Amino acid sequence: MALGAADALGSSLERLLVITKTGHLAPQLLSLPGAEAYESAHPVPDERSLAAGQRLLDWVDALPAAVSPLFLISGGSSSLVEVLEPGVSLAQLEQLSAGALAQGVPIGELNASRARLSRIKGGRLAARLAGRAARALFLSDVPGDDPAVIGSGLLGAAMGRDLIERQIVASVDDAMQAVALEASQRGLSAECVRRRFDGDAARLAARFSHELLVGNTQVRIWGGESTVLLPPYPGRGGRNQHLALAAARFLRDYPQLLLLAVGTDGTDGPTEAAGGLVDAETCARVALAGLDPEDCLSRADSGTALAAADALVRTGPTGTNVADLVIGLKLSRT
Repeated sequence: MALGAADALGSSLERLLVITKTGHLAPQLLSLPGAEAYESAHPVPDERSLAAGQRLLDWVDALPAAVSPLFLISGGSSSLVEVLEPGVSLAQLEQLSAGALAQGVPIGELNASRARLSRIKGGRLAARLAGRAARALFLSDVPGDDPAVIGSGLLGAAMGRDLIERQIVASVDDAMQAVALEASQRGLSAECVRRRFDGDAARLAARFSHELLVGNTQVRIWGGESTVLLPPYPGRGGRNQHLALAAARFLRDYPQLLLLAVGTDGTDGPTEAAGGLVDAETCARVALAGLDPEDCLSRADSGTALAAADALVRTGPTGTNVADLVIGLKLSRT
């Protein structure tokens, strides 16, 4: 987003503050005039999030009166940047975030809880502009594409007079349409499921597998975010890896089906994999490695199982975050 803004604004770009997930910083950003970059924590905030949040607050307060700021907000901002209310500790914020993720709390509910602890979320950063005209562009990772929810309302509706122009520039719907276009260009029939998915990853895996099997298209595309209820001592993995491994159980009898589940930012939870690609042989390959797919699912250790089956997908950082994609492929029987 920052590189795109630099291309569009050219010499009118005076200064640039970028806050992104550790390991996701594009090196070419640092060569831009006036660029300042911070790498921060995701999906659970830590001290880096607070340092980045304070720098953002200072940066906004120091804006010259004649400057109209442009804010570029993507999914993940809730964890990356934070300034806490007086009396709220980092331990409380970490406990809230980690606990909600472990319990499978929907993203909108989690972001609302985060906003109540924050001096910059829930429209408070926007209010800090004190009526100054500004523009905010959003990459949405939330149902409804509501700026008041994206990034816990980092640039949501301001308190008092609001002169901020807000625009959603991309969402998971755009990612789904891009997949469908690529499929059609390869001669495959494709369908995007319009309703965004949410809820338990294992249940979704069963639903997606069934819909792919009985559907009339070769490619079926879903977008949204699942949740996983974590055990006390979870293994390695993320919600997309969990969904993929759960789906692999249903694909065992259907060699014509394949299913891919990935995070659009290129990372799935706290792992470096984007997700998993599974087929009818995945569970057998997991078993050959001496692992039990059911046991791995119960221990939230899907990453270990998929790695043993050579079924992990690694893309590296993509430079975007518009929730997750699940893509099903049904091959023609021969």
